[in-house]
Amino acid sequence: MRPVLRRLLPAVPLIALLNTAKVHAGPPFYTDDPEPVDYRHNEFYVFSTLDRSYGSDAIQGPAIEYNRGIARNTQFHVVLPFSYFSPAGAAGAFGFGDVEVGIKYRFIEESCDRPQIGFFPMAEIATGSAARGLGNGHTWYRLPLWIQKSWGPWTSYGGAGIDINHAPGMRDSTFGGLLIQRDLSPRLTLGGELFRQNAQVMGARGYTLLNLGGYYNFTRDFSLLFSGGRSATGERHTVAYLGLYWTWGSPG
Repeated sequence: MRPVLRRLLPAVPLIALLNTAKVHAGPPFYTDDPEPVDYRHNEFYVFSTLDRSYGSDAIQGPAIEYNRGIARNTQFHVVLPFSYFSPAGAAGAFGFGDVEVGIKYRFIEESCDRPQIGFFPMAEIATGSAARGLGNGHTWYRLPLWIQKSWGPWTSYGGAGIDINHAPGMRDSTFGGLLIQRDLSPRLTLGGELFRQNAQVMGARGYTLLNLGGYYNFTRDFSLLFSGGRSATGERHTVAYLGLYWTWGSPG
């Protein structure tokens, strides 16, 4: 199975608008941000993703993501997915997929004249069945560095990293993305990204995605996340994300 679904998952938050609503980064986009969850705060997602490529469908869902601020500038991250994979012209399979775990650490905080920078290593644990197309077959690793800067209602974040994957038929690869988003109101944020994923499978090509999406904040602590896009160059991919988000916590 091409691990395209797991590339849709990484973690989340951005900043809270004073006395209004919370804004996010990461899901529903491929490009992530360097900002961890506040200490003793939590984030919880229920979501589904789609990646359609050359007649094959890779769907993740229902899936859950949980993030916890475990120390200052440090976040624990886990994704527990069910997956569905349907290769072109063949019967599909449904079952538990590979579990994602990671630690996000921000080592430079944002100021008026500098961006914030963070490191977000993740392991994709081989809990899904590779024989049924629901997993990679071997645990692999994703090592990105992310940068973010905000100006009033505008926020931009991006970065790059490497995938280390020694499963049969797979290869190490690099990736990178850049996103810009704008708060249109206390409830609605829209954004767009360019994301490049170089080939992860032996003999395959990489691709560049153009992805548009955003968040609708029902309250400060509950939001709807959505995105959709397709590849602009390289392998053909059509992708989508839909999820619900909750956050809560105690004073640090």
